[in-house]
Amino acid sequence: MSGLIFCREASKKDLEEVLDLYAQPDFDDGKILSLSEAERLFERMAHYPDYKIYVALCEEQIAGTFALLVMDNLGHLGAPSAIIEDVAVDPRWQGHGIGKKMMEHALELCRAKGCYKAVISSNLKRERAQAFYESLGFERHGYSYRVLL
Repeated sequence: MSGLIFCREASKKDLEEVLDLYAQPDFDDGKILSLSEAERLFERMAHYPDYKIYVALCEEQIAGTFALLVMDNLGHLGAPSAIIEDVAVDPRWQGHGIGKKMMEHALELCRAKGCYKAVISSNLKRERAQAFYESLGFERHGYSYRVLL
């Protein structure tokens, strides 16, 4: 498996393959939305000013996906910030540069939009993912907190 890797914005017709990527055991315990629910949410997300899902393709196949949300700020002199979410690579393509290409693409988009930072979170159990993000220049910074609702 080798070939040109490129990223593009996902379309509604990509959702079934994106959901397949989310069905991996370490991503929401392998549980996914129904296609109809995903389509409804995808349509809703289209109304957000700058929240997009992207797919990475290699050999004309969707090999990975990520979501990118760019948010305006009143702080930081108005410079936006970004959240990279829902990163998943097909297990058959892991180790072939798909994740690296996706993160490079995400960061290029962030720079083009003038973001002062991009953040990504990773479950504490996903040590390989954490090492991967650190290899790309992401740094552990501060603490992350959550409340399950």
